[in-house]
Amino acid sequence: MSEQNKELEKKFQTPGNTFKGYYLPSNTIVISMAGVFAAFTCVMTIILPILFPRGFINIGDLAVMITGLLFGPIIGFIAGGIGPMLGDYFLGYPETAFFTLIIKMLEGFLVGMIANPRKHYKKLNYRDVLGVIAGGLIIAFDYFIVELYVFGDPGWAYGELPLNFTVQFGIGAVGSLLFVYIA
Repeated sequence: MSEQNKELEKKFQTPGNTFKGYYLPSNTIVISMAGVFAAFTCVMTIILPILFPRGFINIGDLAVMITGLLFGPIIGFIAGGIGPMLGDYFLGYPETAFFTLIIKMLEGFLVGMIANPRKHYKKLNYRDVLGVIAGGLIIAFDYFIVELYVFGDPGWAYGELPLNFTVQFGIGAVGSLLFVYIA
């Protein structure tokens, strides 16, 4: 970012309305972007689901990771949680929606914090890779813990763990990194 752009940005920034340089959701642009990307993550969650009796595997993490990589922790947190939670409701799994909200919010926030696109704005760097790895591990292990301890079903937990790693984590990580590299 050039010095002229930094000065212009400082002129329009309101003190106290940012978190590590990212606008909080009191800004209309942040609210709008979060809404657009919540819709994007919802659509990505409900297309091509692999349905099971007690849950499903999807490619929504691709959208959550893209959102965190491009826009940072605030929009990643909001859109990453709301979109997939709505996807759970639309696909008929309201019992997992609350856990999806929490897990995906953590994923979007973590990817955005580690990648930190405000400070590291190259097309692709090692922080992006670390961010998607951390976010992918969060979803795989958090869903495993929820399925095992909250729902009390070891068969479900151990059965979905490889799919959480390969489909949700694998496709999400590789796809989002490719998107950021190409975009």
